[in-house]
Amino acid sequence: MSQVTEVILKDGSVREFSGKVTALDVAREISGRLAKEVITARVNGKLYDINRPLPAKAELELLTFDDPEARDIYRHSTAHVMAQAVKELFPGTKLAIGPAIQDGFYYDFDMERPLSSEDLEKIEQRMQELVGQDIEFERMVMSRQEAVEMFRKLGEDYKIELIEQLPEEEEISCYRKGDFIDLCSGPHVGRSSRIRAFKLTSVAGAYWRGSEENAMLQRVYGTVFAKKSQLEEHLEMLEEAKKRDHRRLGKDLDLFSISEDAPGMPTLHPNGVVIWNELLKLWREEHDKDCYREIRTPLILDKRLWEQSGHWENFRENMYTTEVDEKTFCLKPMNCPGAMLYYQTNHYSYRDLPLRTAELGLVHRHELSGVLHGLLRVRAFTQDDAHIFMLPEQIGQEVGKVIDLVDRMYKVFGLEYRVELSTQPEKSMGTKEQWDNAIAALEKVLEEKQIPYKLNPGDGAFYGPKIDFHILDCLKRSWQCSTIQLDFQLPERFDLTYIGEDGQKHRPVTVHRVVYGAVERFMGILIEHFAGAFPTWLAPVQVKLLPIADRHHDYCHKLQHKLTEAGVRAVVDDRNEKVGYKIRQAQTEKVPYMLVAGDKEVEDGTVSLRTRGEGDKGSTDFAGFLEMIALEISQRSL
Repeated sequence: MSQVTEVILKDGSVREFSGKVTALDVAREISGRLAKEVITARVNGKLYDINRPLPAKAELELLTFDDPEARDIYRHSTAHVMAQAVKELFPGTKLAIGPAIQDGFYYDFDMERPLSSEDLEKIEQRMQELVGQDIEFERMVMSRQEAVEMFRKLGEDYKIELIEQLPEEEEISCYRKGDFIDLCSGPHVGRSSRIRAFKLTSVAGAYWRGSEENAMLQRVYGTVFAKKSQLEEHLEMLEEAKKRDHRRLGKDLDLFSISEDAPGMPTLHPNGVVIWNELLKLWREEHDKDCYREIRTPLILDKRLWEQSGHWENFRENMYTTEVDEKTFCLKPMNCPGAMLYYQTNHYSYRDLPLRTAELGLVHRHELSGVLHGLLRVRAFTQDDAHIFMLPEQIGQEVGKVIDLVDRMYKVFGLEYRVELSTQPEKSMGTKEQWDNAIAALEKVLEEKQIPYKLNPGDGAFYGPKIDFHILDCLKRSWQCSTIQLDFQLPERFDLTYIGEDGQKHRPVTVHRVVYGAVERFMGILIEHFAGAFPTWLAPVQVKLLPIADRHHDYCHKLQHKLTEAGVRAVVDDRNEKVGYKIRQAQTEKVPYMLVAGDKEVEDGTVSLRTRGEGDKGSTDFAGFLEMIALEISQRSL
């Protein structure tokens, strides 16, 4: 008698099948379209290949490219196809790892020679051929010894290292596609023909396991989508992102530079400092509204303090150290211990709390050279930090106020955002009860404020759970900036206390939070978001006055003086150049307003107005323009 498979679908309906049945078989019975679009299946809570036989009783959910987990499987399967193509085209290549990443995938290869752009085209062509061959992803489970022996025969040293580091109880699975085989836990898309629209985008160097002590590998990046139209849209976005690259714009607009003598440590130029100061001015205004006290804490602190805080144990590989008077000191990677020291300088009662302290603190972290990226990934940056010391019953109120502050500040820039709640990581301090209470407190605030959020398990700080804000730029790219971290650990480690209503000592709770995150990084994001065309209040030069001839210089300088007195950043371009050249130069510099003056303007006391977005606006009354731009700046208009 043949086996009967009972399938319970997501809507609760039950279907029975005789003999072996796969998720793809079920999808075909439901609809032809679903059978084409299904990528993977969740079977009794576990992800399955769509060509893997289902168990006798299966709660089944069919996932398409719309599902984030299915998208990752689709991308990872494409990485396997790429690895097969590389192995065939370049014999002797050794395979490392090939995970899915945001919007794509990569695979690391140990190869004899560097890959060129022409090589990427050949690899992509071979991938198209492999996709066209409709090869099955065949799952194979084997013992640890069998897997090691097989990969030893194949000369795949990196795979052997990965197997040897897996836990003893871990199931070892591999996937075969024709003559190609790779170590992988899966699942995959079933057959290669299901992979439709892909493009290899770049190649870069990457150390095995991310360590400079290991071999340098070649990392090939690619992107893949279920539809050609989605791929084309994404490639257009990448081209637009290139135009907006903050490193190029930072140079073109003279905003910042990074020297080889100080890698990862930006130098802000005068134009960049203008933007910096405007960001800090906004920051201070908004924090004053919420009664924060600004503090400054030392740049280096005794190693003992970092041991006490837990950073030495959990973060030491990212810390710079120095010897002073035969003692080890650490350049601060975070501002937290300094804020704890400030709290210790006074005695507090329950009436004094909450105490909101804020600090624009310069911190240093040792990042690997390979991950440094303009202002977006640096080694020295300024955190717009704050530490709020509070009574346990004030958690909801204070976290809610921080959320309101973040929302106010992001609205100034017209930035949308999404929220994630990150829970206890594998490496953490404190008891399970403390973590459960902290997570519950943050969940309650988000639910009371009716803020949709995604749960991000295991990604909290080592001392507590956190709420992360991911802002979306004009290209809908996501950037994690603001974070709110709830901490029961550091007050305990630093023996922080307050006197309660009962006259006894009690332990405060601390919230760590940033809004910009790293001010330099936030600047980099804004440069790309606005493509260097900053709103007037942020623009390094807000108005350029362009005299047509030498005899108009005095008039332009008088207008400049009036603008400057009104708080407008204005310059006169009095070079001996034609006015058309001056206009093009101002447009290249993305100056919001240009005021052209010739004989008629001098005689009438007017200006000829040009704007960055609309071009020539014609003759304009100067007093009216001054009133308009002053209002635009004061309101921080977009």
